[in-house]
Amino acid sequence: MAAGKARTKKVPRAKRVAPKVKVLGQPSWKITCGDVEAHVSEAGGMLAPVTFDRRGRKIRPFSIAPWATEKLDRSTPLIIAGLRGDFFCMPFGGNDAAFGRERHPIHGETANANWKFESITRAKGECTLHLSLHTKIRTGRVDKTITLRDGHPAIYSRHLVSNLRGPMPLGHHAMLKFPEEPGSGIVSTSPFVYGQVFPGAFENPEQGGYQSLPPGAQFESLEAVPMISGEVADLTRFPARKGFEDLVMVVSSPEVPFAWTAVSFPKQRYVWFALKDPKVLRETVFWFSNGGRHFAPWNGRHTAVLGLEEITGNFHYGLAESAQPNPIAAQGFPTFIDFTGMPVEVNTIMVCVPTPAGFDRVASIEEAEPGKSVVVRSDSGKSVQVPLHAEFLNGQSA
Repeated sequence: MAAGKARTKKVPRAKRVAPKVKVLGQPSWKITCGDVEAHVSEAGGMLAPVTFDRRGRKIRPFSIAPWATEKLDRSTPLIIAGLRGDFFCMPFGGNDAAFGRERHPIHGETANANWKFESITRAKGECTLHLSLHTKIRTGRVDKTITLRDGHPAIYSRHLVSNLRGPMPLGHHAMLKFPEEPGSGIVSTSPFVYGQVFPGAFENPEQGGYQSLPPGAQFESLEAVPMISGEVADLTRFPARKGFEDLVMVVSSPEVPFAWTAVSFPKQRYVWFALKDPKVLRETVFWFSNGGRHFAPWNGRHTAVLGLEEITGNFHYGLAESAQPNPIAAQGFPTFIDFTGMPVEVNTIMVCVPTPAGFDRVASIEEAEPGKSVVVRSDSGKSVQVPLHAEFLNGQSA
C-alpha cells in the first residue's frame, strides 16, 4: 500500500434499538437478507416464522403451534404458549427431577425467559441479530447470534455460553411442519452409531397421550423400528402413525467433518437440512408429533410436526438424568458438556432450498468448494449445489 493511502476500515452499521413486531402472538425481532427473512421471539428466543426463497417460492418450513394466537390458561408454560420453529435449550429436556438445588423449567431458562436485544448489524452482505440472556438458576450468560448472508439460503445460528460451570445437557429444538399427506416428507441423516426409542413412557393414556413405539427398543436403521403392535415402522416417512406421539434418539458418528439431518419433500420440491459439529452436539432426538396428545392446549390438533433436535443429552430427560450415570453415557456417548467457566460455542446451520424434479431421499451432503458451497445428493442421482460456509460450525464467521 502506497504511503499516504491508508485504507479506512468499513465499520458495520448496528442498530442499538430495534422495534419488535408481534408475529402470531409473539413480540419478535425481524431480520432480512437476500432471499431469507427470519423472526426471533423475545420470549424463549424462538426462530420462526422463517421464509426461504422469499422473492420466489416463499417456503416456510418451520412449525408454529396452532394455538399461537389463542388465549390460554395462565398455567400454560411460556415455552408451550409460544411453541414454534427452533430454539436453544439449556438444560435440554423436561427437567422433572431437581439437580441438587437446581430446578429448571422445561428446556431451561433459554427457552422460557425473555431475551435482551443487543444489536442488529448489517455489513458486507450480512445481517446479524444479537440477543443475550443472563441465566439465574445457574448463573451464566448466553449470547445468541442469528446471521443471514446474501445469496445463502441458510440460517447461521450461534450460541456462545460463558461464565457457566458444571455439567449441562443442551441443544437445539427445531420443528418442521409437514404437508398433511401421509409420507410427504423423507427423513435421512449422516451415519449414526446407535439408535433407541425413548426408554420411559413418553405418553400416558390416562392423561390423554398415546405412543406407538415400545419403550427402549433399539434399532440400526430409521427404516425399521419395532412398534408396540408388533409391526415395523419406517421412521423415514412422515407424517405417519396418526394419533400418536413418539420419540427416538440416534447418536451421530463423530468421524465426519459435519453431521447432518435432512428432510426432502419430493412433491413440494424442496429440501430442509441442518448441519452440526458432532463433537459438540452428539445426538439427534426425533419427536414425531401427529395428534397423539388430547389434553390442552394440544387437543389432538398438533399434527404432522417433526422435531429434529440436535443435542448433547440423555434423550429428553433433562439435567439430573443426563449429568448422573445413565445407560447412554455408559456406552461411551456423552450426555452433557462439562463447563469450566470458559466460553463454549454451539453452532448450527439450517438450510432450505428448492430441488429439481425427481429429487428424493437425501443420500449425502458434502462440501463442494471448501468455505463456499455444499452439494446435496439424492438416492435418485439428482443433486443441488448450495452456497454455504460450512466452516461456520468450527467457529468461523458466517
